[in-house]
Amino acid sequence: MANATPTPASKKSTVRQRKKGAATSTQRYLPIAEIHHDTVVLKNGGLRAVLGVEAINFNLKSETEQQGIIAGYQSFVNTVDFPLQIVMRSSKMNIDPYLRHLRGLAAKQGNALLKEETLAYADFIEQLVDVADIMQKRFYVVVPIDQTRSRKSLLEQFFSWMSTDDTQGKVSQRRREFLSIYRQLGDRVNLVSAGLQNIGLAVHRLPTRELVELYYGIFNPKTSMEQKLPPDEQMHTDKTTL
Repeated sequence: MANATPTPASKKSTVRQRKKGAATSTQRYLPIAEIHHDTVVLKNGGLRAVLGVEAINFNLKSETEQQGIIAGYQSFVNTVDFPLQIVMRSSKMNIDPYLRHLRGLAAKQGNALLKEETLAYADFIEQLVDVADIMQKRFYVVVPIDQTRSRKSLLEQFFSWMSTDDTQGKVSQRRREFLSIYRQLGDRVNLVSAGLQNIGLAVHRLPTRELVELYYGIFNPKTSMEQKLPPDEQMHTDKTTL
């Protein structure tokens, strides 16, 4: 939108618009443009898939099992010819699904005493987690793919990182290139998943809904604890723009 020269009559509304722009301008600096098809789409056209990995207790394994895990991981690393990002995230435990399950059971309970006890137990667990500030650790592997373009100098790369505004030209180019690199990303995901599963790790690719929840919690750590995302039926998770 072009900036018009403010007049005395429009001075008050101009100040409001500037305040609103200041509050929403941080979104310009996020590298993420959209989330759809279980994939994070960056503004520069790159794609990212996020794999959730269930941890194993290495110390409880026998020496033979530990050596097998180390050898399997070494073999996995040697088969990967592209960069990977391994993330360990600590966050406050989200027990909302469990609480909904308990209260759902209470609503179906025919015995009034059991119903009251179930609701009291749900309230106790909610207060316990809130007071004790119980944390949980989750592990992720981010699988990237970027379009092969002409090499840029360090100065050009710096200015490309600083130019975070999304333009119609970038949007059109992303849509044209999405399908081809999406298939290549799928091949990489399959390779990484198979390699981690061979070590004995449980791996699953985060769907669109879980990706939105993950990045919502990362970029809004406090707000996400108080304002939950709407349920699936009220949220279009096929294509979400951050």
